[in-house]
Amino acid sequence: MKRIRLYADGGARGNPGPAGAGAVLYELSVEGEEGARLAEVSEYLGETTNNQAEYQAIILGLQKAKEIGADEVDVRLDSELAVKQLNGEYRVKNQDLAVRYLEVHNLRSTFRLISFTHVRREHNKVADALVNKAIDAAQV
Repeated sequence: MKRIRLYADGGARGNPGPAGAGAVLYELSVEGEEGARLAEVSEYLGETTNNQAEYQAIILGLQKAKEIGADEVDVRLDSELAVKQLNGEYRVKNQDLAVRYLEVHNLRSTFRLISFTHVRREHNKVADALVNKAIDAAQV
């Protein structure tokens, strides 16, 4: 059984504006302790909204988790909206966001166990840096 913790972040400079998505994956012990960094992914998304970028980051991270054979994924996000939507506390009203929500829903069914937890921005610095790196690289 392979357990991982996934930190994901998306962002747009402007809303909408140039956007990026980033995710970093760590080994996770049975006790819930983070271990070695297993992978990181980032992608420039073009012009989109911040919320779209947040969902794209989750999708990128879950695809990578699936690729490395994770069974259990503990997803950490600084987007309270996305966490509450994915945990069923808020409805997804935006049609474009609903498409991304469905993508995440389909990916989550490929894992034995998955959780979504909101974290403060300062606990998501690595994923945030990947977002900025992707946007900066595309704007050169």
